[in-house]
Amino acid sequence: MSDHIYKIIELVGSSKSGIEAAIENALARASKTIHHIDWFEVAETRGQVVDGKVGHYQVVLRVGFRLED
Repeated sequence: MSDHIYKIIELVGSSKSGIEAAIENALARASKTIHHIDWFEVAETRGQVVDGKVGHYQVVLRVGFRLED
């Protein structure tokens, strides 16, 4: 069994429907080109205000993926 080595990148996900959807959008898009994504952490949460209401939710994610052997 080999030790795992990870690379960490930052992604920004957004959604009109909520924070969880913003996270899911970012991870779904990243997983199309990045393999072995194993974990994420939410580093920042913010949003856009339009006419006094939430227009978009945004999350900054730190995402870890395993480097291939």
